[in-house]
Amino acid sequence: MNDETSVASKGNCCSVGSAAPASNDERYMSAALAVAPAAPEVRAELKARLKPIPGGFFEMGTRKSRFPADLDSPRRRVKLSPYLISPFTVSNADYARFVAATGYRTVAEEEGWSFVFHLFLGEKARAWPGPPGLEWWRAVNGAYWAAPEGPGSDWTGRENHPAIHIAWYDALAYCTWAGLRLPTEAEWERAGRGGLANMKFPWGNVMQPGGEHRMNTWQGTFPVENTAEDGFVGTAPVDAFPPNGYGLHNMTGNVWEWVADRFGPPDLGHSPLVDPQGPKEGMARIQRGGSYLCHVSYCDRYHVHSRTGNPPDTSTGNLGFRVAGDPD
Repeated sequence: MNDETSVASKGNCCSVGSAAPASNDERYMSAALAVAPAAPEVRAELKARLKPIPGGFFEMGTRKSRFPADLDSPRRRVKLSPYLISPFTVSNADYARFVAATGYRTVAEEEGWSFVFHLFLGEKARAWPGPPGLEWWRAVNGAYWAAPEGPGSDWTGRENHPAIHIAWYDALAYCTWAGLRLPTEAEWERAGRGGLANMKFPWGNVMQPGGEHRMNTWQGTFPVENTAEDGFVGTAPVDAFPPNGYGLHNMTGNVWEWVADRFGPPDLGHSPLVDPQGPKEGMARIQRGGSYLCHVSYCDRYHVHSRTGNPPDTSTGNLGFRVAGDPD
């Protein structure tokens, strides 16, 4: 992990990453897969939390992308088998339980730093330079999931907020322990749509129906003032805002969520696609759903079709995950 912006994240306010060397990939992948499994009763408990998503066909992607480099268009027909997915992103309390059981150290802990949004820091730290083109991020020594703003901070009072500063490898490690997995990109999007077809949001096409906020994004002037009209400046609780038609919360906004797939162009050579797994090669992994930093003036990637990609060692203060599984 270094502080250079990834190719996939150019122009994306919410993503900062770097090209992970092959040696780091092997190191972090091995650590994630070596995590000891949870006890059978713990795995059963965690699986029981998941919501069933029916198999079937749906239209994935969007007709025309605002950000062509995101590769979220055109629409294509996809068929999925039934699966399970969490109604919530993994919370701080969830991740703390995992770490207490395994002693796992995240990529941010191993590297010694992670990216924190500048307004969450003191005046001195805000004066530090940020990455080129993404000056609102600061590389903060000692920032990681349990100290989200760096040394002296903790998640007290945020037990039910999403665990952040989570790299793709860190999400994989949790799944290894829990006996679950990351959703594929297609599974994530079908779940996010909540049974609706060709809509922008999990609830329809209007961002604020009746003037009501339905997700946690940026209001005000990005990146200098968040007026928090939705009730939140940073992360929101994992169960904030009403669920979609499948009973899932915060499928757009709040934090970007890792999925299993590598980042790349959609497969347009087959229709319908059946249980697609994404590209077989490539380093970057896909993130879905947008975050509390997304704003219409710069990065309105808060739609159910929105996607971006970053190397799997990427760690930022708006990046988490949710888990999926398979029916018995």
